[in-house]
Amino acid sequence: MYEFAVAPAITSIRRRGVEICRVAPEGLGAELELEPGDRILKINGRLVRDYLDFRFQVAGETELAIEIRKKSGEFWELQIDRDESEDFGLDFEQIVPRQCANECIFCFCKGNPEAARPSLFIRDEDVRLSFLYGNYTTLTSITEDEMQRIIEQRLSPQYVSVHATDLAVRAYLLGVDERRADIGSKMKRLLDAGIELHAQVVLCPGINDGAILKRTIEDLAAEYPLVSSVAVVPLGLTRYNRDPRLTPVTSKFCRQIIREVTPVQKELRQRLKTTFAFLGDEIYLKAGQRVPGRRHYGDYPQIEDGIGMVCSFGKEFTSMLRKLKSVKHKAESIRGTILTGTLFAPVLQNWIHELNAQIGSSFQVLAVTNGYFGGDVSVAGLLTGQDLLAAKSELCGDFVIIPKQTLKNDAPIFLDGLTPEQLQREFGLPVFAFDLSAFADFVLRPKPQIYAD
Repeated sequence: MYEFAVAPAITSIRRRGVEICRVAPEGLGAELELEPGDRILKINGRLVRDYLDFRFQVAGETELAIEIRKKSGEFWELQIDRDESEDFGLDFEQIVPRQCANECIFCFCKGNPEAARPSLFIRDEDVRLSFLYGNYTTLTSITEDEMQRIIEQRLSPQYVSVHATDLAVRAYLLGVDERRADIGSKMKRLLDAGIELHAQVVLCPGINDGAILKRTIEDLAAEYPLVSSVAVVPLGLTRYNRDPRLTPVTSKFCRQIIREVTPVQKELRQRLKTTFAFLGDEIYLKAGQRVPGRRHYGDYPQIEDGIGMVCSFGKEFTSMLRKLKSVKHKAESIRGTILTGTLFAPVLQNWIHELNAQIGSSFQVLAVTNGYFGGDVSVAGLLTGQDLLAAKSELCGDFVIIPKQTLKNDAPIFLDGLTPEQLQREFGLPVFAFDLSAFADFVLRPKPQIYAD
């Protein structure tokens, strides 16, 4: 989960250029005596708005005129001749995200508790972050400058929240009028320019399912291959989002969606040679049905949106088990508890049972209920420190393993502000935050770094 800096969007307008945060000692920037706090304003006469502009404008250029505002306030103009492959060795300030102007009835930000960190209430609508991290935008308020930038800088692919191609339904879901909701001409312009798009449908029972969903998939498939995939993911309601227009996603609803979409997927595979419209893993798990295999997902075009994660995990876990067959010794001394969300726990339990039988370990999988968000939130990545702490009385063994995705990408902190160190003190046991790769290394060579007290 990528988390943005909390700062007013106006900051990026009032402060010209992009600020340097770090200068590598071996890079060209150090040779030019650039320092953290300096701001690059222009390159070859063109304004620099952020680090994407910087990278685009220096790419392939050997002669550069750079305008810089030093942190001292002094103004520099540098004329540079460089080798095309010579790296500046500069890191820049975080992009301050452009804010969303929609009032989507299903927006997850509306489901946060009031005491949540301010950064969790940021509703970004930024084509730069769509390109960099796969964040979805609705394109409802995209400016001409942003449109030109996508095309000129080839910010492809872009990830677009379509939700429904029926205009009235889309407008209803986004909380805007039909004029703003209509992005047909914008999408066509991007597609005509060769920009690849991935689409998303947040499935809201009784609103954009059934015939509306089928039409949406068909309309988008007509633009294949530039619209290269569609992710159909279920609405997620917390106990704080009580909008009467929204109906919770049930197991029965998920089974119905699978029945309706599976024939569509089969026809698309025959016609386009790709599944194209992918259902979120959560839909299969909630329905109590098997997640499709590797062939179904192709090159996993929507894995960051929860499409094919279980399949990918299973493939890697099976590979790990094969490697362990060559390990001569047993691992009876490995005894610990693995904490995960209630949705994934039954699936993980089957794999861990096989692992225990193979190497003699004693791993226990413990399903943790999400009390922080409540509602139907059951995925592992949204578990908080206090949710994990609530499982203290059920822990077994000598250590605790938590999913790495429960922590921020750039800092060891949970969504509720607690840290693994605090968790470890309360548990009185070592706490490890693992992805599958780290877990495999732990099983093969159990010597991970423990969070210090």
